[in-house]
Amino acid sequence: MNRFFVTPQDIIDNIIRLCTEDAKHIRSLRLRPEETFSVCDGTGIDYICKLGERDSCTVAEIVDEQLSIGEPTVKCSAYMAYSKGDRLDFAVQKSVELGVYEIILFESERCVAVPKDIPKKVSRLQRIALETAKLCNRGIVPKVTSGGNLNNIIDKVSVESSQASNLVLFFYECENRLSIRDILEQRLLPPFNNEGSETKAVSIITGPEGGFEPHEAELARSKKITTVSLGTRILRSETAPVIALAAVMYHTENL
Repeated sequence: MNRFFVTPQDIIDNIIRLCTEDAKHIRSLRLRPEETFSVCDGTGIDYICKLGERDSCTVAEIVDEQLSIGEPTVKCSAYMAYSKGDRLDFAVQKSVELGVYEIILFESERCVAVPKDIPKKVSRLQRIALETAKLCNRGIVPKVTSGGNLNNIIDKVSVESSQASNLVLFFYECENRLSIRDILEQRLLPPFNNEGSETKAVSIITGPEGGFEPHEAELARSKKITTVSLGTRILRSETAPVIALAAVMYHTENL
C-alpha cells in the first residue's frame, strides 16, 4: 500500500490535507475511487484513506485508523561521525529501515571530510530518512540533526548513561574486554516493551574512517560511558552503526 507522511495539524474532521508534492504523486498513481492508501501522522498512527476533493484540492478522506506496526519497542539513537562520499547516505537509509529513532551527526578527530555546508548535508539526509520511512512502513520519520563535535556528544549522552533506563554504547575498535553481545545480555533483559523492560532507550556512538583516537575513548570512559567491541573484524564507518542497530533490534525481538 502506498504510504505518505503528514503532521497532526494537517488532519481536520476526517480529512487530511496533502502537500502539493504528495497530491501530485497520488494523482500520478491513477488510483480508482475504491482503492486506498496509507497516511501516517508521524506520531505512530496510520490512517487508511481514499482519494477525495475539497475546495478544488486533492485530499485524503479517512476510512480507518490504526497504530503503526513498524515501530520497535526500544528507542535507539544513532550518533554517527561524519564520513566522506555517500557513506552517510547508506548508513542513514539502512538505520531508518532497521528502526532507528533519531540520527545525530558529529565531528571527531579522525574525520576525513566534514561538510562545508552542514545544514545542506543534514537536509539531504533528512530527505533520505523521509523516503526510506515511507517505503519501510515506519510510524515516524527519524530526525537527522548535527550535534557538533564529539565532546558535545559525550557531554550529552553522559547524562543519559547515568539513568538506569538508558544504555549508551561507545563502539571502539581497540576494545577487547567487552563485546556488544556481552553488554546486551547484561542490560537488555526481557520483556522488551515499554511497560516491562528496564532499558527504554539505547544510544550507539560510532566513529569515522580510521575510528576513534585512544584519548577519545578514554574521555568516554571517564564520563561513565561503556566502550564495547563489534568483533574482531574492522568495519567500515557506514557499516558499524548498521550492525550495532541490527544487534540491538535482534536482541530486543524487533527483527
